[in-house]
Amino acid sequence: MDEMPSATARRWGPPLSQIDPALRALFTGYLIVIGIGLLMSFVQILLTHGMADGRFGLSVTDIVYSYYGNREGSRLEAKLQGSMKLMASTHDRAEIIKWVRAGSPRDEWDSHIRTVITANCTRCHGVIPGIPDYTRYDGIKSVAQIDEGATVPTLARVSHIHLFGIAFIFFFVCLIFTLATGIPSQLRVAAVAAPYVFLTIDVFSWWATKWVPTAAYLTILGGFGYAVSSGFMIFTSLYQMWWPMRSPSTTPGPG
Repeated sequence: MDEMPSATARRWGPPLSQIDPALRALFTGYLIVIGIGLLMSFVQILLTHGMADGRFGLSVTDIVYSYYGNREGSRLEAKLQGSMKLMASTHDRAEIIKWVRAGSPRDEWDSHIRTVITANCTRCHGVIPGIPDYTRYDGIKSVAQIDEGATVPTLARVSHIHLFGIAFIFFFVCLIFTLATGIPSQLRVAAVAAPYVFLTIDVFSWWATKWVPTAAYLTILGGFGYAVSSGFMIFTSLYQMWWPMRSPSTTPGPG
């Protein structure tokens, strides 16, 4: 009966501790940059979604406001009280919120509010594609309505970007990790599969939260899960490339 090939024989390349120096430099640079990029993405989440309720730090309420909406007020007011709070002075924010609560009348827009908006908001809103255009009354009127969270077109756009982009990043992180040694087979399989499972949960939860606010807990689970799994693979791969554990087969014998 033929012997089952060993786990090492099934690898697509040599163990991380034995790879060519140029490949080691390539893999190291890639993993470090991706690790920094993941950290920056969490900072970005804290500064955007994490300010949805007006307080710093990511919470379930922040996620609900981001996707389901704060249905006690308008999207514009929610932004001015949350993630866009630092983009305008207290006086200007109060003026805009007062106008929104009055029903965002057109005559006040023409006489005064347009000037306030132009001074504080149109450096982005009106220039950057994909976000509301505040240079036009119709553009800002659409976000002065009751806040119903992310729109379906926005969810579709962000979902396809995340699924394609992050899955592509994880592919190479996982591919490098498969050259790690000394890790139980079941743990290796779980570590490689985990980012894709949690990424799917994360994106699915955005859509679910749009209609069912309690699904926001899945967003936290998904984000935490793929952060931990990708961090484990990045640190394990870097460790084995630069601080490999000596095994009896690689330890030099007595001279």
